[in-house]
Amino acid sequence: MSMIKCGMGIPITQVDAFAAKPFAGNPAAVCVLPEQREAAWMQSVAREMNLSETAFLEKRSDGYSLRWFTPAIEVYLCGHATLASAHVLWETGQCGAGEPIRFHTRSGVLTAGQNGEWIDMDFPATLEQRASAPPGLADALGAEPVYVGKNQFDYLMELDSEQTVRDLDPDYGLLRKLPVRGIIVTARGSHYDFVSRFFAPGSGVDEDPVTGSAHCALAPYWGAKLNKKEMLAYQASPRGGIVKVRVDGDRVHLGGQAVTVLRGELLA
Repeated sequence: MSMIKCGMGIPITQVDAFAAKPFAGNPAAVCVLPEQREAAWMQSVAREMNLSETAFLEKRSDGYSLRWFTPAIEVYLCGHATLASAHVLWETGQCGAGEPIRFHTRSGVLTAGQNGEWIDMDFPATLEQRASAPPGLADALGAEPVYVGKNQFDYLMELDSEQTVRDLDPDYGLLRKLPVRGIIVTARGSHYDFVSRFFAPGSGVDEDPVTGSAHCALAPYWGAKLNKKEMLAYQASPRGGIVKVRVDGDRVHLGGQAVTVLRGELLA
């Protein structure tokens, strides 16, 4: 009988991001690589983890390289898996407590810092511009938007009320046919400055629980409408999550909490 050897794999950690307690927010897997690995291998791991995002980090002299994969594709910007990555690096002592972290990504350099129990991330704003809704979008969502915009990643659609956002039951098959990463739906909030949901079936994620990158568009959009630079947002998915946002010129600061829920090893 063969014996299983432990401690020979690559550590991987599952974190609930934008959450103050387990089983809330948005789960992400974080893998700090001891050496460079091929994109195909990372994509296979992400498909195996079957979470909305798996993050892969590699140590550099001035921070970490960071890449994000859904079960289907590599993405160019992801907030919750960046939050989870920073949480893991501080929790495991790979970065000192209070030490800012620089992530080198396909969207440029992103930074993360500790602010008490919260993690503050500095991301690029992804401004939307007014656009025509693609044919069938309202039918796929089951709601008529009061505004439609589009940035380099997603459509942003304001709906008439928070309750409409919360009650949406989209046709994911129809949404999957749209040539964009995802659909941000949003409305002014009652207990928060604004609420949102994010659907990305074309990227392998029907509904993302809490989407940091979507708030890079939502923060400047609502900041202009509400005449505010700092806002408190809620992503109203079934798991739900709170995001602090602050608009700073062409940058958006995203604040969230994170909780580790699982640690393991990749043996493949």
